[in-house]
Amino acid sequence: MTVKVENPTEEKIREMKACPIWEKEESVFDWEYDNEETCLLLEGQVEVTTEDGLAVEFGKGDLVTFPKGLKCKWNIKKAVRKHYRFS
Repeated sequence: MTVKVENPTEEKIREMKACPIWEKEESVFDWEYDNEETCLLLEGQVEVTTEDGLAVEFGKGDLVTFPKGLKCKWNIKKAVRKHYRFS
């Protein structure tokens, strides 16, 4: 399973701004996705490591999609503030 990181289009930014906001301080925790999640980072720097050892880094301005069923470890290096949507 792959974490997709991309530069959002203006249309996608407008769409994501209508979604709720989640905030989290610097921390490390395990996470599993019951549904696909798309998020737009407003602040922060994160490294997510999948259970097969693939590390993906993303930060402010990135649009990130996590597939349903993904198990990973979040390492929040700088406090995160993001819009998010579950599909």
